[in-house]
Amino acid sequence: MGMELAKPLKYALHVIVRPFDGFWDLKHEKRGSLSAAMIILAAWLVIQAFSYRYMGFTVYIINWEYFNVWRALLTSLIPLLLWCVSNWCFTTLMDGKGSMKDIFIATCYTLTPYVLINPFLIIISNVITVEEHAFWIFFSIFSTIWFVFLMLAAMMETHEYSFSKAMLSSLLTIIGIGVMLFLFFIFFSLISDSVAYFVALYKEIVFRFY
Repeated sequence: MGMELAKPLKYALHVIVRPFDGFWDLKHEKRGSLSAAMIILAAWLVIQAFSYRYMGFTVYIINWEYFNVWRALLTSLIPLLLWCVSNWCFTTLMDGKGSMKDIFIATCYTLTPYVLINPFLIIISNVITVEEHAFWIFFSIFSTIWFVFLMLAAMMETHEYSFSKAMLSSLLTIIGIGVMLFLFFIFFSLISDSVAYFVALYKEIVFRFY
């Protein structure tokens, strides 16, 4: 069982240096696995939590009185899950070849650069000075560009798209995330208003009759 999990985890290192071959084999040759993807996702969330807690003051200044680490992690996890759902919705209409599982696994594997680079960023953020902050910014931007490149490669190979179609589907996916968040906030607002109305009505009845 350990070897079965170690191989798809180790394959993440191949994916990030040879993304086009890597993501193709990830789907068609079953070189990855859902379990490995979940471990990469969990590692990313743990490193996010460590970033909030241990990143140096030259990089992050957090008011801990109002900071909630679980809420912060949800703001990272929810967009990722919405990306998978939105991407599946649009690519299904655009003749995409990837299933929801394929999209989720590929998306989790694109997080590997963050998992590898962010621990290093946490360490150096505690030893660099303000004047050396540009060094930290360079590696942070580098990991983000690497992630974006991997995501485009993942969309191309998972759905068997051209570069332009992968770009279009990614743009529509981002728009879809915005629409879903907008609908969620409207629904939440309506529910909150309805609850507030019935609570006020209950209090009025209690006040008048008791």
